[in-house]
Amino acid sequence: MQNQEILTRWRLILGGDEADGTGCTLSGRDAQIDAALAALYEFERKKGFKYSQGEKDRRGGRESSNPSVARWLGDIRNYFPNTVVQVMQNDALKQPELKQKLMLEPEILELATPDVKLVATLMELGKLIPSKTKDTARRVVQKVVDELIEKLQQKTIQSISGALNRSIRNRRPRYNEIDWNTTIRKNLKHYQADYKTIIPEERVGYGRKTKRSLKDVVLCLDQSGSMGESVVYSGIFGAVMASLPMIKTQMVVFDTEVVDLSEDLKDPVELLFGVQLGGGTDINKALNYCQQIITKPDDTILVMITDLCEGGNEQQMRKRIEELIASGVQVICLLALDDSGAPYFDAQNAKFLGNLGIPVFACTPDLFPEMMAAAISKQDMTQWAGDNEIVLKGQKTA
Repeated sequence: MQNQEILTRWRLILGGDEADGTGCTLSGRDAQIDAALAALYEFERKKGFKYSQGEKDRRGGRESSNPSVARWLGDIRNYFPNTVVQVMQNDALKQPELKQKLMLEPEILELATPDVKLVATLMELGKLIPSKTKDTARRVVQKVVDELIEKLQQKTIQSISGALNRSIRNRRPRYNEIDWNTTIRKNLKHYQADYKTIIPEERVGYGRKTKRSLKDVVLCLDQSGSMGESVVYSGIFGAVMASLPMIKTQMVVFDTEVVDLSEDLKDPVELLFGVQLGGGTDINKALNYCQQIITKPDDTILVMITDLCEGGNEQQMRKRIEELIASGVQVICLLALDDSGAPYFDAQNAKFLGNLGIPVFACTPDLFPEMMAAAISKQDMTQWAGDNEIVLKGQKTA
């Protein structure tokens, strides 16, 4: 029985061509799984998407205009765990014919498993999405945004608020300014057993509240096609940071044109629909705009999220970066903000930034809150990257 199970798995992997060598015949559920795999991964050999599992999924009056794709989406969710479904769905989106069928028909899009890659594809299609599908697309994006906010919001707020609070603490606080938790921890050594109390010889306070933002953060996002997932995550983090009163957050997206989406940070779904992925890249033009909106350079963190593949004036781009650094702006370059690993990037521009002392690296969403907290606290970002096993690009190695 065990040998038969192994043969069946190999048969599913090899696809049943004459050279598979298993001699294994599939039936029942195994045959259905094989058909679902073959429809996608034998796409080229079949010269198109061909899938049929009979009439079992048809419903009177509600049949999709692409029933085979709709039936396939339903079946893979039945046969495979969610992680595998996402992989297969993303592989399907690499096929232009399937991308059109998956994204442009509301009945089919409704069956798709919402994830960051799916949202990035919707952003890439942009104005190509027909009116009949836009409501469904918005619901898909809303679901992904809600899930990401639930996952990332608390850690982001805690990390950044903690860094801001530490930056404004004083040692002579008024009574209503005392940080009691920190003060008690600092004075545990002064506990008086006879009186069963602590003598607060050292008081720690948050400092006086101010209506003025303590830090300005500018997220400058490359919206070329390869940066889709980074834009999604950046939109979520931008919206969360915009909810913090001690930070003024601005979001600028660019290709060959520059668009300021700061007003849309209160609604991340609307923000993402305002992004148009694709097109060229003019980092120089984007930095020119950022220079104009930065009013407190010594208290500003500029996070560039780009692969540094400049399509505009590269010499002028480098000059603007030097000007930003000279003015006191803290610049960080993220080659990607996603889970994809090592991104493609322009090595020469990365080296140029590295020589200026600008940290250049790819960052996962889980580490972004800690990265921002470290930047706000003016920590040594090279040390922070090393502590988190992040390899800085463009840096000289010992």
